[in-house]
Amino acid sequence: MAGKPPLESSFERGIFASRWLMAPMYLGLVVSLGMLAVVFLRELAYYAPQVLTMSSEKAILAILTLIDLTLAANLLLIVLFSGYENFVSKLDIGEHVDRPDWMGAVDFSGLKMKLIASIVAISAIHLLKRFMEIGQQAADAVFGREELFWLVVIHMVFVLSGVLMAAMDWLSARAKKG
Repeated sequence: MAGKPPLESSFERGIFASRWLMAPMYLGLVVSLGMLAVVFLRELAYYAPQVLTMSSEKAILAILTLIDLTLAANLLLIVLFSGYENFVSKLDIGEHVDRPDWMGAVDFSGLKMKLIASIVAISAIHLLKRFMEIGQQAADAVFGREELFWLVVIHMVFVLSGVLMAAMDWLSARAKKG
């Protein structure tokens, strides 16, 4: 930083250090991951005793609920690891045997794609659950035609957003090459 005025250098160091203001947010996401784990275990404890008496449709709905929660937890982990490493500091865990291959290699563009893919998957599972509940009085009272229509529209917006983000990343990568 030779040649810069001391005030400018101090200001830039302060801005760079401000990234640590994100640390409490990532800690909050760790707490959120714990909350999801508790909800997952609660759902599992609710459905497990019913396994011998539940219908196949109810079993599939229960499993989709657990998958939905697992995908949300995976999404949280992706945001935690990638976000922290991209915006705050590198995780100093060396070559731990359990270290995911993608960790440290996902840039912001890759993070966006992983996020939208997870959101689309979660949305699809939620929509599938609603479709499977069609004809059940309790579900029909909550999710009528209009609600199902909007669930499909919202899902399609997520899908279209993912396609557009992928297209923008592809165009951006092509522009950098040429």
